[in-house]
Order: sequence, then C-alpha cells, then structure tokens
Amino acid sequence: MKYDISKSASPKMPNLGKGTECIKLLLSQASVNMHEPLVPMFFPVLGAHISGAEFQYPDNSWKEMTGIMANLVANSGDNKGQLAPIVEAICRDFRQHDKEEEDKYREWQKLSKTEPSNKKKTAEPQLAYWFPPVDTTKAAFIKNAIALEMQGGRTQYFNLPEVEMADQLCGGHKNVSLLLRNVYDRAKAGALRATADGVTGNPTIRACFTISSNPSSTRKFYKYELLNGTFGRMVFSYKPRGSRSGKIPRIGSFSDDFYEKLDEYLVRLDICKGRYIIKPLNKLIDKLAQDMATIADLTDDDVLFEVSHRCLVSGWKAGCILWALNKQTWTRPMGELVEWLVYHDLWSKMRIFADMLGNDADTLSDSQRRGPKNMLDSLPDSFNEAQLEALRVNLGKKAEGAKDQLYLWKNRKFITYSAQTGLYTKTEEYLNG
Repeated sequence: MKYDISKSASPKMPNLGKGTECIKLLLSQASVNMHEPLVPMFFPVLGAHISGAEFQYPDNSWKEMTGIMANLVANSGDNKGQLAPIVEAICRDFRQHDKEEEDKYREWQKLSKTEPSNKKKTAEPQLAYWFPPVDTTKAAFIKNAIALEMQGGRTQYFNLPEVEMADQLCGGHKNVSLLLRNVYDRAKAGALRATADGVTGNPTIRACFTISSNPSSTRKFYKYELLNGTFGRMVFSYKPRGSRSGKIPRIGSFSDDFYEKLDEYLVRLDICKGRYIIKPLNKLIDKLAQDMATIADLTDDDVLFEVSHRCLVSGWKAGCILWALNKQTWTRPMGELVEWLVYHDLWSKMRIFADMLGNDADTLSDSQRRGPKNMLDSLPDSFNEAQLEALRVNLGKKAEGAKDQLYLWKNRKFITYSAQTGLYTKTEEYLNG
C-alpha cells in the first residue's frame, strides 16, 4: 500500500507524467495550493462529455461515464471558487448548445404568436440542457432528462457552489438520497408525466455533479446519508485549512492557447463511442481491491471496507476518462494517478466524517478527526493477544474481536505465532511493506 490514510496530512499526489497532460493543462489555471483538491473535481465535468460509450468494469458489468459526483470540501475563503472558471472553460461547448436551444425556443414563441388561431399550432420544442442552471427544480431535472434521452442519452452536468442547492434539485432534502443514488446507478427516474401526447417521463437518469461546500455544511448535509450508500457514491476531495501565508493565490489567464489545447482533448472525449475493455486499468483496480481489504483487516473496520468499494469504481471511471483523453492508450503515470485518486477519496471521507461519523461529528475539530487506525502498526514487533485486546478496547472496539483479527492477520501472512512463547511476531513481508 503506497498511502497511509490514517495521517492528518493528505496523501501526496504523484507527479503528473505521460498520459496526464490534460490534467496538467487544467491545473495550469489554478494556484499551486489547489492542485491536489481540484484534480478529483475535473472528472465529473470531463465525464459528462463522453456519450455513447461503455466500459467493462472488472466484475464484467458495463458502465457509462455518467453518474460521476464529486464534492470539494474546504473552509470558507480557501479558494474553492477556483473550480468554477475551469468548469466554464471545459463546458464552453455545453453553453453554446444550451444557447442554441434557447434561441430555438424564442423563435417558436415568435412564430406561435403569428400563427392563425384556426390552424394547428407548431409543436413546442422540447429544450434539452447539457449544463442546466443551478436553481433547476426536480420537475425540470426530470423533464430535461427526458429531452436528453430523446437526443441519444446525453448527460446533464451540474456545478453547485453550495451543497444545500442539491435540496431544490432533489425536491427537498428527504429526496436527496434517492436521487443521487439513481444518478450514480444510471437508474430510471421512477416518475411518470402526463402530457398531451400521452403518459411519458421515466427516463434513464444521466447526470454528473460537482459540489463545493465547507466542512460544517458538508457534515450536516450528509449526516443521515452515511449508511444508505449515498455518502459512498460521492467522491470527496478535502482541503485542510491552509497556513496564514499572507499571499494572494495566483490563477491562470485562460489564454487562447489554453483553449486551443483544451479543445483538442475535449474532441477525444466527444468521439469516444462504443464498448471498451481497458485491461491494465482493470488489473490495477483488482490490486487496489486487495489493498482495501488489507486496510480493513488491519483496522478491523467493515464500514471502511464497504465504502472503499465505490471509491474503487470512482477511481476506475477517472481512469477510463484519462484513457480516452490520451488517445485511448494507457501509461504508468495514469495508473499512479488513479491509485492516488482512490486513496485521496477514502482519506477525505475519513477526515471529514470522523471515523465514519460518530454522534459528535458536528463538533469535532480538524485535530480531533483521524483516519482508521492500523492496529498492527500500533503493536510492538512481538506481542500477545492481551496486548491486542487492550488496544482494541482503547480504540472503542470489543476485546472479543481480537481472536478473529489475529486469524485474519495470520492468513494474510502479516504475523506468525509461536506456541512456545505464546507471542505473535510481525513477518518480514509485512515489515518491508
């Protein structure tokens, strides 16, 4: 395992090498202190540009690049706003499409006013937004999904500057969980609409989201969504409070040269059609799945293990997008970035939600929050069962779980047992990583 998510410092992002040039280009428009927090936020908006393509996940299921959701979490005034201009740069073609849709509607309005009342009226055009306004209501969201499905299954993309805006989109906070899960799972809307042409309105929900919020509002918003899958489906990118440097962060100038290079990458996403299997990416995800199981065994944390499943899917989708951006070829630096994205997501969840959120999560300070504890690292190289039991009790776990945990550690060859001494000893394989 390359990263330790129990530390307060975020996992360090690897150098962006061959195959990640588009990400480097986007980061050129952000201040250096925002590079790591912003990288996970790029993939929902880039993924919304891929329509008509499916990729095979290691479990043999086929997935589209829709349903990618990411939440940037940082304190007020900590430069979350740098995401918006980069999103607008990526979505210039979306904005142009939506303008043309509105122009068509205005032309219809003019025409309908001049048509004789005794003749059949020209049918009202059905607008399909690719980048809907942030104040879109749930009814408009479903109506837009219907129109986009008629256009071949396009994905609508939302960039919400405040997490509470999702309430309006979902028709109230009680509906947030269901809608976001439907978005992630590419499910049907589950709603019918009565129109003049008959009953319609149960489209496949295709949407991608980026959300910005501060730690306090984030914890309050997801407080009741931690165990139903909603929290796990969302990628989190957490930026701890920065130092008081007294320097104003510098952002890019968004030059013509930048836009020209960016458009070359966006074209690669637009032309990505069909079905694909990216074998080196799937091999990496299989390896990371083993790493997640190892972390869960070392920490004896079932919830952490469950959450990691969807961290893997989100990281895998980012890998598919990187592959399309890199002319449908795979490189080692792309794999290194995907691995970091998985760990960064898991680390962010742990830092924001304080050990998978206890009852006091809303009052915990940054210093009080911690990631999952690797219990084997906390024990001496040779130890007995009683020492593990004492450690488990100190961490708020039941002492009786020590026997099962020791059994797992022996099976994974983390430790060996000596019947003569009654001691467990860490193996060279474990000590050498």
